[in-house]
Amino acid sequence: MATAQRLFGERGYRATTMEDIANAAGVTKPLLYQHFSSKRALYLELVQQVSTELLSALRSAHRRASNPREMTENGYRAYFELIVTHEDAFRLLFGRAAPEDPELSMAARQVQTAVLDALESTMPADLGAEHRRLLAFVMVGIAEGGTRFWVEWAKNKAKAAGQDHAVTSPDDVRILAERVARVAWAGLRSVEPE
Repeated sequence: MATAQRLFGERGYRATTMEDIANAAGVTKPLLYQHFSSKRALYLELVQQVSTELLSALRSAHRRASNPREMTENGYRAYFELIVTHEDAFRLLFGRAAPEDPELSMAARQVQTAVLDALESTMPADLGAEHRRLLAFVMVGIAEGGTRFWVEWAKNKAKAAGQDHAVTSPDDVRILAERVARVAWAGLRSVEPE
């Protein structure tokens, strides 16, 4: 699963074959097909797995918060801990090389919808439904943009240090979450009901 996630994240759905996955994982293609009937089935399983992990991390982070500001920062930290430290998962869900296949694209959109629903449920009830949804989209956009920046920054930092892979420390994740949450919270706390 980790090998398939990495390859789909690096190459995209179309360019990755079951043979590529089997070879990279050190197994035979028939063994891979014993577990997954097709590349599509494997991809859908990965999307579901990443989605479940992300939503669970967000819900847990929100439950630990004692106030809305803390909820914002905890949510971003949970997101960045999962996504920044699992770059392939981020690419799988939010990569630009998303599958053109309607069913596979829908699976990735369902993840985004579930995240939006979770965020929207934490917003003040006195805001209109469309207003809450817009703010949820904005918060997701801030997270995605922050992650894209951080992944590129970490790669450049690793390259400058002569390393093959970027290493993201817990302090890096904390700093990223704090900075992004500060921007998001500054905007959220100024929101007023229509």
